[in-house]
Amino acid sequence: MSLARISLRLLPFSDAASVDLPLGQLLRLSLFQVSVGMASVMLLGTLNRVMIVELSLAATLVAAMIALPVLIAPFRALLGFRSDTHRSAIGWKRIPYLWFGSLWQMGGLALMPFALLVLGGDTVHDVPFAGEVLAALAFLMTGLGLHMTQTAGLALASDRATDETRPRVVALLYVMFLVGMGVSAVVFGWLLSDFTPLALIRVVQGAALATLVLNVIALWKQEHVRVMSADERAAPRPQFRDAWSDFASGGDAGRLLAVVFVGTLAFNMQDVLLEPYGGEIMGLSVSATTWLSALWAAGALLGFGLAARWLGRGLDPFRMAARGILFGIAAFSAVIFAAPMGSDVLFYGGAFGIGLGGGLFSVATLTAAMTLPARGVAGRGLALGAWGAAQASAAGLSIAMGGAIRDVVSHLAMSGALGQVLTSPALGYTTVYHVEIALLFVTLVVLGPLVRLSFVNPVPPGSGGGKIGLADFPT
Repeated sequence: MSLARISLRLLPFSDAASVDLPLGQLLRLSLFQVSVGMASVMLLGTLNRVMIVELSLAATLVAAMIALPVLIAPFRALLGFRSDTHRSAIGWKRIPYLWFGSLWQMGGLALMPFALLVLGGDTVHDVPFAGEVLAALAFLMTGLGLHMTQTAGLALASDRATDETRPRVVALLYVMFLVGMGVSAVVFGWLLSDFTPLALIRVVQGAALATLVLNVIALWKQEHVRVMSADERAAPRPQFRDAWSDFASGGDAGRLLAVVFVGTLAFNMQDVLLEPYGGEIMGLSVSATTWLSALWAAGALLGFGLAARWLGRGLDPFRMAARGILFGIAAFSAVIFAAPMGSDVLFYGGAFGIGLGGGLFSVATLTAAMTLPARGVAGRGLALGAWGAAQASAAGLSIAMGGAIRDVVSHLAMSGALGQVLTSPALGYTTVYHVEIALLFVTLVVLGPLVRLSFVNPVPPGSGGGKIGLADFPT
């Protein structure tokens, strides 16, 4: 055996390659996940801290802006459906959506720094609501491009992967997303260590350029040209509403949706507040707080590894979701106690634990949705489509709620309405973290009855319930 073949086999995820999707093309295609991770760090990490601390904007306004791209996520099912049924003379289905998604994502990031500076009051001509409108437009463009790019990219990888390699392909793509988040967080933190408006413009527009470069490399020659026949063009398109017409209310599937919604609400409410909490309460710099995104990504990556290990040993996904919730309760407690104890280590550990618990919970509920058909509870497409809608809706709502609760409680505390003992700028943040802990306990209560499925309706052997396949990943 040649040295080249030996070294190739030693590469991580080398077993994810197949004849139809060689390792080189797979690694190149996975670059779209790097750009998505980079945009996620920019939206949820770096920019929200800059807007709240450096630009002194209200957390409610910041949360509303950041929630805009998240609230577009429920439309990812429609985007994926449209790419499935796209009519192209040369047979391309995914590449057009990847390309236009890249353009929307780049355009939003290119507009963003100027919109934020106008929103922060750095203007020559005072035009009412110009900053709010421009910032909302930039966030909407970035969010639309991000979701379109990721949906089309996942679908393209699913098209090219085989049934045997699909679970390993989704693992590689998930890892590349976390790598993109971790590396981007470190780079952004280093570049913004000495914050100036000019540095902000350079970093965000550099991310816009990197987005286009990475995505063009990713999509190049990934879909074969296949001229469509006249009959294929004339065939009627399936209707999107038909995919949802069989939805049945109640039952175990409905309870799973409630678990996903409440649990996502609990884990994501801190997205807009963790870095500002580090800057305003813990006294950390922009560079130091940007590391929080890297720690969160590392925790989520560890959670994915533990999930794969536990699922491989036959652990029921509902029980694994409970473990993720318990990790989250401990992590939020660590973040709360970090301020009075003055411990940066405890704060960073809490951020890592939030990623770990959230990663376990997301993978567990996704796998649970995949096993519902094997348990005879619901159809797979129905369960996974509802899973994606519930998670995305809760994520957007939680970000807006977190900022609003922080602003209201902080205003009451600093005005003295809650008494002298509670006059503290940290009270608004810690109130949100306490609410998240309460919601995690509520999630445990809602999750409890689902554990009986592992006894009443166990997953049949060989059903694939313990595998996470890219075709089953919600769009």
